[in-house]
Amino acid sequence: MSKSTDESVALVPAGTPADRMLTAALVVAPLLYLAADTLYAFQGWHSGIAGVIHVLGAIGYGVVVLRFATCLPGGSWLAAGLLLTAIAGAVGNAAYGFEAIHQSFGDMALVDRSGAAILIKPLGLLFPASLALVALAAERLGHRVPAVAVLIAAVLWPVAHIANIAVLAVAVNVLLVVALGTSTAWIPGATQARLTR
Repeated sequence: MSKSTDESVALVPAGTPADRMLTAALVVAPLLYLAADTLYAFQGWHSGIAGVIHVLGAIGYGVVVLRFATCLPGGSWLAAGLLLTAIAGAVGNAAYGFEAIHQSFGDMALVDRSGAAILIKPLGLLFPASLALVALAAERLGHRVPAVAVLIAAVLWPVAHIANIAVLAVAVNVLLVVALGTSTAWIPGATQARLTR
């Protein structure tokens, strides 16, 4: 039995526990990261508590990127890029959370070391790259305003975090809370789940 080329099999069927988890991450991950960057703004980039929340937010953002990957045709290069950066970007992002925890004990930052420690830098940049791919996916799904908002956040993310501009980091997170949170109204799996209830 063959399927026509315009017919696709859902990677994550609407209304399933996996679908609900993927959609919930659109709200939970940006809020966690907003909390982490707000704590960093008040306590410094070496806050252990912010680092813990940061790691949890990084995991959540990996799930966010997977949510967008599940909305695209499985054979697309964009879906493949989203899958790769969901994992690699989450690892790189979480590494900086662990870095903050590490520094909260008074240890030297990995970003200030050489050798194997330099791995944290390119992996860390894969997170804003994953956001740029999410923006492209949102645009492909026909939602230009959230796509532009996420793209702006992807560009400003490394500026805020590499230059340690806490106020900009918080503003970027507010932008992501709004852009990704409102996407629950139009993400294909979440919308279909509401329609079938």
